[in-house]
Amino acid sequence: MSHLLAFADPALTLPDSLRRALAARGYETVMPVQAAILAEAARGRDLLVSSPTGSGKTIAFGAAMAETLLATPARAADKAAPPRALVVVPTRELAIQVREELAWLLAHTGWRLTSFTGGTAVSGDLRALRRGVDIAIGTPGRLCDLLRREALALGGLAVVVLDEADEMLDLGFREDLETLLGAAPATRRTLLFSATLPAPIRALARRFQRDALAIDPRRAPRAADGPGESPARAAFGGGAVAPAHEDITFVTHLIAGDDRLAAVVNVLRASGAGRAIVFCTTRDSVGALHRELTGRGFAATAISGERAQAERDRALDQLRQGEARVLVATNVAARGLHLPDVDLIVHADLPLNVESLTHRSGRTGRAGRKGTAVVLASLAERRKAERLLAAARIPVAWTPPPSAPAIAAAARARLGDELAADPAAAGGATVADDHGVDDLLAQLADRLPIAALARRLLARELARLPAGEKLLPVPLPAAAGARKAPGGGHQPPARRPPHSDFTREGVLFRVNIGAQNQADPRWLLPLICRRGGVTRREVGAIRVGPRETLFEIAGEAAGDFALAASQGDPRAPHVRVERVERGGGRPRG
Repeated sequence: MSHLLAFADPALTLPDSLRRALAARGYETVMPVQAAILAEAARGRDLLVSSPTGSGKTIAFGAAMAETLLATPARAADKAAPPRALVVVPTRELAIQVREELAWLLAHTGWRLTSFTGGTAVSGDLRALRRGVDIAIGTPGRLCDLLRREALALGGLAVVVLDEADEMLDLGFREDLETLLGAAPATRRTLLFSATLPAPIRALARRFQRDALAIDPRRAPRAADGPGESPARAAFGGGAVAPAHEDITFVTHLIAGDDRLAAVVNVLRASGAGRAIVFCTTRDSVGALHRELTGRGFAATAISGERAQAERDRALDQLRQGEARVLVATNVAARGLHLPDVDLIVHADLPLNVESLTHRSGRTGRAGRKGTAVVLASLAERRKAERLLAAARIPVAWTPPPSAPAIAAAARARLGDELAADPAAAGGATVADDHGVDDLLAQLADRLPIAALARRLLARELARLPAGEKLLPVPLPAAAGARKAPGGGHQPPARRPPHSDFTREGVLFRVNIGAQNQADPRWLLPLICRRGGVTRREVGAIRVGPRETLFEIAGEAAGDFALAASQGDPRAPHVRVERVERGGGRPRG
């Protein structure tokens, strides 16, 4: 039996309002995890879902949330009541993506959705909560902050979703998750999603879920940690990720943290693509990048989920008619839109999962045409990018983005090809003398040699060509740093098991934040992981001093961590991380 079912199938427990939203969006088939979660056997139950990234989980838990909320008494929209549903995710970027995805899926319900994440003013969160929120989406740290301020009340929750739970534990958010789940009513429905189910995830599920149904698209559903199998007749397919499209060439560029814009500009300059799509994670990133590209002379347009339909249609028409060469977009352009032939895809922001990578990249290399997909990753994102690409079975060979000299050389070559081409052979007309070319050439020949004239004209033409951006040098990892993965891709080197201290094997670092800055290991751990591109398994003891904090990084990850941490973080430019030689390991007072 095929696992590709129609969302219109009455066997799926899906509200009519969601069916309309999915049909309007162009969704026709159900992914295996969606079929399992929407099946009658899963209706109303706590779920422990083990599913690979990119499996369509957001639509799945959005539909499950809607099913639960529609079964509970409604409330007046003008009352600033506490949220009825909570979605907890590991990163700000994923929170924004989930909010945008749920916004169109639940558009016909009238529910109010708001995201609460770090890196934004807490005053805006407080105002949103005073106005009232039906579905709160946020990161553990900010949600716990609002809970401690007594601004966020969780007593009215009917359903809680933990998305990417394994990554949240890797980033050190265990205590925050326990705080949030402990503050929610015991009668709530809990949906826990995790790409893997290690022992800490199963322990979390046993503590906070009730008779959860375990779902894995590669196996039949069963009671969590139970021996028996459920009689549910949901359709399941293979859990393997399909290999990358054979007509798409993937290119991976490693960049300095502040060079993302410059790298995008240089990739576009060097490609000479007729049409390109540059994907960003958030609408704010789309707007900022679009302004920068148009300011540099690119014929660019932009679309994102919050823009009016007329504005989006206008942007797509500009691309189709050739008025724009570059489309800057969120994942709204990754599927469901009719676009002309696209030669180049640029992942300016790293895709959040394999599904996003696949659908974004699939905008090129269509109908037998060849295409190129470029993935940009900073040093701090390198390991995450390698895991993502390995899951998609895409080989990784890190290279620097095109340099300014390389772009100039490519521009000269293209100009030479254009001048040397025979217009008639290309279907064009020969240069007619009614333009006065021959007369002007005869006049100029009396004043300077033809070679000098050609030199001046070429210099003028080359000066008009756009130049590349200057890039900071970035050390590239050795080719032996990754090993072959099944299916031809690469995966990062094996990780060591978690340790509480790496005193013998770890490398010592310091960060210029201490007790005087209210430093606490609970929020320092996510900062360290994000800054250096590591997981909590590679972070050892954290010792907070008055003015600075010392911490250890596992030996095999220390080199990559030092490179990534040295790049700085635009979100915390005052935070400095440096390596400490052994013997100087006491925090300074």
